[in-house]
Amino acid sequence: MLVRYFAAAMHAAQVAEETISCGDVDSNRRAAGGVSLGALLDRILELHPPSDDPTTPSLAQVLDRSSFLVDEVSVRDRNTLLAGTATVDILPPFAGG
Repeated sequence: MLVRYFAAAMHAAQVAEETISCGDVDSNRRAAGGVSLGALLDRILELHPPSDDPTTPSLAQVLDRSSFLVDEVSVRDRNTLLAGTATVDILPPFAGG
């Protein structure tokens, strides 16, 4: 899956985008139909632990406030299953919203 980070999410992850394989997500969190958005977000947090730099926001905090697009469609349910070819956009609130 292609994961794209925007604004504060990009700052916290310190990367604009990355590819995460379904196989990289914990096998206990995979369902018959694929990997859930929640499992992907857990894996992202494992890949990007909190920084020692106090000016870098915690990715966990950013993800808690973010909205998500999966293949350009808004997804709120973290149990939503993702295809291995999905593009997931992580969008933190913009302009205080």
